[in-house]
Amino acid sequence: MNQYVTGAVIKELREKNKMTQLQLAERLGVSDKTVSKWETAKGYPEILSSIPMYRPI
Repeated sequence: MNQYVTGAVIKELREKNKMTQLQLAERLGVSDKTVSKWETAKGYPEILSSIPMYRPI
């Protein structure tokens, strides 16, 4: 998995849906710091955490 593509895609989709990092984090059940780490390529989303991202917001 490429961290840079993943983070860029997460950020793009979050912004497209006019969500803050905190709003996305609450929806996924993670912290806003975790979302920030994903978007800045400092961490990977766990597969189970990322499943809700594929559902319509």
